[in-house]
Amino acid sequence: MFALLISLLLVVAGCSDTVDSNSQENEKSSKESVLIFGRGADSFTMDPQNANEIETWRVTKNIYETLVEYEKDSTEVIPKLATDWSVSEDGKTWTFNLQEGIKFHDGTNFNADAVVYNFERMMDKEHPDRYGDFSVYRGMFNGFKGEGSMIEEINAVDENTVEFKLVEPQATFLANLGMHAFGIISPDAIKKYGEKINENPVGTGPFVFESWNPNDSVTLVKNKEYWLSEFPKLDKLIYKVIPDNSARLTALKNKEIDIMVSLNPSDLSSVESDENLQVALRPPLNVGYLTLNNTKAPFDNVKVRQAISHAINKKGIADAFFYGLAEPVKNMLPSDNWGYNDDIEEYEYDLEKAKSLLAEAGYPDGFELEFSITSNSRIYMQQPAKMAEAIKTDLEKIGIKVEIISFEWAAFIEQVRNARHSMGLIGWVGDNGDPDNFLYSTLSKNNAVIGSAQNNQMYMNGEVNDLLIEAKSTIDQQERTEIYKKAQQIIHDDAPNVPLVQVKEPVVSSTSVKNYYPHATGAENMYEVTIEN
Repeated sequence: MFALLISLLLVVAGCSDTVDSNSQENEKSSKESVLIFGRGADSFTMDPQNANEIETWRVTKNIYETLVEYEKDSTEVIPKLATDWSVSEDGKTWTFNLQEGIKFHDGTNFNADAVVYNFERMMDKEHPDRYGDFSVYRGMFNGFKGEGSMIEEINAVDENTVEFKLVEPQATFLANLGMHAFGIISPDAIKKYGEKINENPVGTGPFVFESWNPNDSVTLVKNKEYWLSEFPKLDKLIYKVIPDNSARLTALKNKEIDIMVSLNPSDLSSVESDENLQVALRPPLNVGYLTLNNTKAPFDNVKVRQAISHAINKKGIADAFFYGLAEPVKNMLPSDNWGYNDDIEEYEYDLEKAKSLLAEAGYPDGFELEFSITSNSRIYMQQPAKMAEAIKTDLEKIGIKVEIISFEWAAFIEQVRNARHSMGLIGWVGDNGDPDNFLYSTLSKNNAVIGSAQNNQMYMNGEVNDLLIEAKSTIDQQERTEIYKKAQQIIHDDAPNVPLVQVKEPVVSSTSVKNYYPHATGAENMYEVTIEN
């Protein structure tokens, strides 16, 4: 009778749970070590090679691995799937020795042939298993095979040695290989799933894909055969979408999730005083900016773009919406980056100057403007709707009538990558710490490609493009710095966009979470993380 009573009590307790029966709360109540990571938007795909946004890479970083990676507190390159490497005297041949005995999650072998297959799939538009646009490969290596690719060929020297031959030396080559987009996928899985590899990820990483419920959650489970046998520490890792920042914080306080990103900065002080929570600041390897579509009137007129630059109160935005966590910037680089040109004279907040420039451009009475934003918080803007309203107020002071149009994150990305916007509020999170990753990615005409535009301004300055390509192949850092400074001055004068702020994102977690370090690139490996249940 006593056993029956206990059984009934357990049933009642299960039925009274406020979360659905398949919820993460039930997951957390088990003996398994389960961590739930709360975020504001869903992943775009599960194929890292065809992604160009953090919400995808936040997940795939823990499924896939790259030949090299970065230190957990910097962008210094360290070994991963490659144990070591060497480069020829002319800088054009890189040889990588690979870890031995590693298997993909489907049981197939990781080896040099797998590396060759992955890179040929990315670089060769005629590859039989090529599904997607591979825009990050194009951006980082100057184009595809036969169209300017910096990688001429890649060969398997033997089972555990791979060789890259470059057209010319590339200063960014090694750092590029550590980027989230170059995770190595099981060739057998690509052949099995075809274009559905974007829903069925198979890598070598510490976690194995279990399920994806779009706009809700992605569930990963421990890779019990992981080649670093002491890791991962967690049994299960769940990425949970909670679009509203305040609701996400409430879920954290209620122990429904364990970590959250995109805290409203106004909540920071209360979080810091909560003994059950802890805060870590993500280093500011990012720039939030206004993208102006240079191919659409009136933004095809440089004076209009300069007028917009004078009309935005950057300091006011930083103070009002970031509570000391953001600094205004004048270039498309974080201000502590070695390539940053601090000699550039900022566009001062000057409404009279802005009005004068509009009049010179033929718009003395202003114009009407559609302003595209995402409803989802990002590393570089936790409150996009409020920021947009402040910018709208600034622009209306110089006669520009603004209509704000809000999109869910995936739809917004489609909007700007296809250059359907007039003006948009967006940002860039650095992938490898190099200035090339900011400047070439977002401002080279080679990346102004409809459908996958990283240069969503559609900015087409040939001189800037040539300088950015020159910087890629210049090995000496001081020489590269001077090239980047020259390019930034031209970009500043052309005003193709409006750099706004760089942001230290507060990431909040329960004090039961240990060994979690938010990485500057926006996505971190979770294999060392533990949680005390």
